Amino acid sequence: MIRIAGLFTAFVILAGASLSPAAAEDKTLTVFAAASMKNALDEVDAAYTAKTGVKITASYAASSALAKQIEQGAPADVFVSADTDWMDYAVSKKTINESTRVNLLGNSIVLIAPKDSKIDNVTIAQGFDLAKLAGDGRIATGDVKSVPVGKYAKAALEKLGAWQVAEPKFAMAESVRAALTLVARGEANLGIVYSTDAKVEPGVKVVGTFPADSHPAIIYPVAATTTAKGETKDYLAFLRSTTAKTILEKYGFKFLVSPTT
Repeated sequence: MIRIAGLFTAFVILAGASLSPAAAEDKTLTVFAAASMKNALDEVDAAYTAKTGVKITASYAASSALAKQIEQGAPADVFVSADTDWMDYAVSKKTINESTRVNLLGNSIVLIAPKDSKIDNVTIAQGFDLAKLAGDGRIATGDVKSVPVGKYAKAALEKLGAWQVAEPKFAMAESVRAALTLVARGEANLGIVYSTDAKVEPGVKVVGTFPADSHPAIIYPVAATTTAKGETKDYLAFLRSTTAKTILEKYGFKFLVSPTT
């Protein structure tokens, strides 16, 4: 009996040891977020982990790609989209807990050029000639059919009467960060990205800002997925905190909700 009891005790100890890593893994949340969020959200996530001990694994890409990955069963607890359309899409596919949805952030779109470009101080208004400005070079932005920044860019250019002539010069990138890189490397003479992206890339300069009324309002909704872990509620609350607000505004985002302490 003593030997059996000893074996049982050893089994319990081993079982406990094998469970502890799993318990640690439970303290991890997976966030799918728009590519433009990377620098700011990485800092927010680091602050959240320091406060709670919960590790955040973030995956950044175009909102269109992320929404479809979630639809196909990719494990995610939180979705942050760079537009309301792709959040609406996720809701329609029943992959989002709609009751947790909040329009968290705002942004703006700007015209950028490589930092050593001679192009500067462009007045973006009705009838401005983007095609002529680009010369023989390309204009980079996200895919105008699916990537939010590209959709905003096309809407603005259509309203300003500049789209039709400029369209053949566009290089459609898979995400806003890919478009940003094309300009930073000098592979495109101009680019249309979010102001927050231009702010974190030393290889580019802002040469003009699109009027806010030239395109739909740029809104970043955030929500938990239908398969989200229990800790997700606390993380979403942190995104609305004064700590998160300070970080996000430092990167140029507009905070659209009343912050919590």
